[in-house]
Amino acid sequence: MMIRSLTGIATTACCLAIAGGCASLPDTQFLGDRYATQAARFENAWGPLSAKRSSAIVTNLKRNAGDAALLDKQITLEQAISGSPLVVGNEVRLLQDGPATYHAMFAAMAAAKDHINLETFGIDDSDVGRQFADVLIAQQSRGVQVNLIYDSVGALGTPRTYFDRLRAAGIQVVEFNPVNPLSTRKPWTLNHRDHRKLLIVDGRTAFLGGINISSVYSSGSSGRRRSDSTAKAGAAGGWRDTDVQISGPVVAEFQKLFVQTWNNQNGKPLTELHYFPELLRQGSEIVRAVGSTPDDPFSLIYLMLIAAISNAEQRVYLTNAYFVPDPQLVKALVDAAKRGVDVRLILPRNSDSASAFYAGRSHYEDLLEAGVKIYERRGALLHAKTAIVDGVWSCVGSSNLDWRSALDNDEINAVVLSQTFAQSMETAFTEDMAASDEISRESWKHRSLLLRLKEWTARLWGRLL
Repeated sequence: MMIRSLTGIATTACCLAIAGGCASLPDTQFLGDRYATQAARFENAWGPLSAKRSSAIVTNLKRNAGDAALLDKQITLEQAISGSPLVVGNEVRLLQDGPATYHAMFAAMAAAKDHINLETFGIDDSDVGRQFADVLIAQQSRGVQVNLIYDSVGALGTPRTYFDRLRAAGIQVVEFNPVNPLSTRKPWTLNHRDHRKLLIVDGRTAFLGGINISSVYSSGSSGRRRSDSTAKAGAAGGWRDTDVQISGPVVAEFQKLFVQTWNNQNGKPLTELHYFPELLRQGSEIVRAVGSTPDDPFSLIYLMLIAAISNAEQRVYLTNAYFVPDPQLVKALVDAAKRGVDVRLILPRNSDSASAFYAGRSHYEDLLEAGVKIYERRGALLHAKTAIVDGVWSCVGSSNLDWRSALDNDEINAVVLSQTFAQSMETAFTEDMAASDEISRESWKHRSLLLRLKEWTARLWGRLL
């Protein structure tokens, strides 16, 4: 999470409320048993597919993955839990690091003809932030309606004048759960944050992942194109992050999530435009839009990931910036490794949250003992949130592997069922692994007492990170 320290303000303010009782993580075993027998169903641009066509898609997925039993139970379980459809006929493009992602975003926004919907946790008044503002204002002046949702804590350091300029240009702006209780139009819930990063252009193209609007992303993870004095000194090698660009029928599902957040925050009625145009087939990828919010009965994204890991048969590759797992996630990883699944984690070598960093490391010993392979990404500050299971199931989004993402934040992820896309993801994972140092079980046993103390102390605060 960018500006991680700012979130600590909300965390501290809500410690007593949390201790007094709030949302809890679901019983994944119970829900898994409940949904295990349901049949997988898919949708396309014209609605639900027949049972026969849905069955054929599952069969084809298995054939492409080279395993007759691959992900059968997982598809049905994860679909039933998420409550959103598996949508066929999409094109998904993998975007790595800020320069590539921003370039694609600017190109899409410049070509907008009807509307631009942008939802983000962090947005700052830096070179990149001002470039976004300029493009959005220019498009608004051409008759393209721009709607912006930003998180109040994530943009705590951004001057009010930045948003005043956008509003003066006619852009509709919503501040998610304002820090100032006098500014909110609903009950004050400071600890409930909008951690999503979502851009939708004309209802036809969606971008999502881990990248905020900030000059810490001005360079790629190589750090060679650093251009802004506001970039954080601690990230000497740049920030390493991952997003996706999606076109096709599933974009309507992401649009629904944006509109839902807008309405929940009592934003002004959206201007009548073509927010839900007819969407035709753009590619061959099967995609699910998965949104999660503390208002749900249980965390949809959390359950989805546990289901994927618990049903893995070959390999589980996770890359994540903030690893503060709960006992069920640790058990899922340990159990997978013990049954012979190749489980690998790429985690940060350095972080903008020391507490999250050491709390995550406090779990290394149990994971290493079970056979989980752990790598720490050096050089760049790792901020990506991705998962790959069995070379066919991939996930890219905003969710960290921590309690906050599962219980306190609005998050958004894309699940892609595709061997081709998973190959691209695994290539990126291999490249990150080559830029990482493996943590061996023996060396970890001999770490210093000071490190052990830091881990133990940070773990006490795990629920609040």
